[in-house]
Amino acid sequence: MDYNRLADFYKALADKTRLRILALLKEEDLCVGELVSILDMTQPAVSQHVRKLRLAGLVKERRQGQWVYYSLSGEDLPFYPAILEHLPDARHELEQLKQEGKKGICD
Repeated sequence: MDYNRLADFYKALADKTRLRILALLKEEDLCVGELVSILDMTQPAVSQHVRKLRLAGLVKERRQGQWVYYSLSGEDLPFYPAILEHLPDARHELEQLKQEGKKGICD
């Protein structure tokens, strides 16, 4: 791993919103619309955070029809698995999304 990639890795982790996104994706794959609902942010703001995580190699995307779903990536990055273990539990946020009927809004 070179210094640039390592710096991008740590920069991506240096934001509480991006850490929260990682905690959510640790539980399950999500689309931007679901992240927007959970984070209560605009779609462009969420997309920028996801973009930074993707460029750092921490998140990958998969297209399904017109929707893009995000999931964790970066298994080859140092300390990444240990960092994921220490993220707060986000299951309650996903459960609230389901209760509000907003889970699956990208389907």
